[in-house]
Amino acid sequence: MASREDYAPGPASGAQIRKDGEKWTLILVRELRHPPERVWEALTDPAHLCEWAPFDADGNLGTVGANVKLTTVKAPSLRVTETTVKRADAPKLLEYQWGDFDMRWELEASDRGTRLTLWTNIGRPYIAMGAAGWHICFDVLDRLLGSEPIGRFAGMETMKSEGWKRLHKEYAQLLGVETPE
Repeated sequence: MASREDYAPGPASGAQIRKDGEKWTLILVRELRHPPERVWEALTDPAHLCEWAPFDADGNLGTVGANVKLTTVKAPSLRVTETTVKRADAPKLLEYQWGDFDMRWELEASDRGTRLTLWTNIGRPYIAMGAAGWHICFDVLDRLLGSEPIGRFAGMETMKSEGWKRLHKEYAQLLGVETPE
């Protein structure tokens, strides 16, 4: 396993927000150096999700209609939510809910591998926090798929790291949002 101590996230990038009525959507785009089929597997297979995502899944998210329990990891309080996969068009589009969050993953083949876009609704005060957290998750995912795993960062452990604190401020500035204390 590569060293967690040597990990430092790159600068905030590839993020935007949209407002529709009272609903805010965070859109994050990341270029991953792996083909869409590998990224799809990491987004849907519980054995991969437990290596990089902020939740564990008790089933595969790759089938429309699948009922899956998603459990937060290292959060201040345990949160288990049940979801039904709304759309699963491998290896291009995945939609489900994680609690109150609509999750839409788009995968597009690119020169580098895969252009991954996450669309998720989020409360305005938490936009920069969410962007910073997903940024780190995507870094962990990219390294995992490149056979250089550093282990999952999640919950309060992540929020206490200097890398997350820096990203939180950078995304707040990039997206023009306030950061709650």
